[in-house]
Amino acid sequence: MLGLKLPTDPRWVDLVKQNLEEILTDHAFCEQKAASNAISLIVTFGDYSEIVTAMCELAKEELSHLEQVHQHILKRGWVLGKERKDHYVNELAAFMRKGYKRNIVLIDRLLFGAMIEARSCERFRILSEKIEDPELAQFYHDLMVSEANHYTLFLGFARKYAEGEDVEKRWEEFLSYEAGIMERYSRKETMHG
Repeated sequence: MLGLKLPTDPRWVDLVKQNLEEILTDHAFCEQKAASNAISLIVTFGDYSEIVTAMCELAKEELSHLEQVHQHILKRGWVLGKERKDHYVNELAAFMRKGYKRNIVLIDRLLFGAMIEARSCERFRILSEKIEDPELAQFYHDLMVSEANHYTLFLGFARKYAEGEDVEKRWEEFLSYEAGIMERYSRKETMHG
């Protein structure tokens, strides 16, 4: 369903299991950035009412996820700590076309969102199956379902607002580019690292 061209290296989950505090902190900031991305889409594309409505709901959901992750952090006696940079997301953002006509920028922003949600969905599935903490395993299973919905939301909007652009071709380009990025990742206990 997700179409990812390169699966996560299986050794990634072993790194995560050794440092749950780091993955939870990184995950919390990923949720914050996802909410910020939804708000940014509202600000930039406010004339697309359907997108604004969906992104309002998405931002609320992502903030709810942030709160849930924070509760898991607190329950273990940890603190959220400082924001982590997400090099994966930054590299993926560099692939978006800028300076083009508005709907091309919109399509790339939507495909960018779909790509992040697809990879997050895959990572949450792995965590739900491999984390030995039953509460966290269930939490990540629930988030996997949520991320799959977000993935289809973004991809669906990209297809709807294509205005003659070949979204399927561009999506394949995103998938191939992301696979190249992933060849260098899965070596840190971060959500996308």
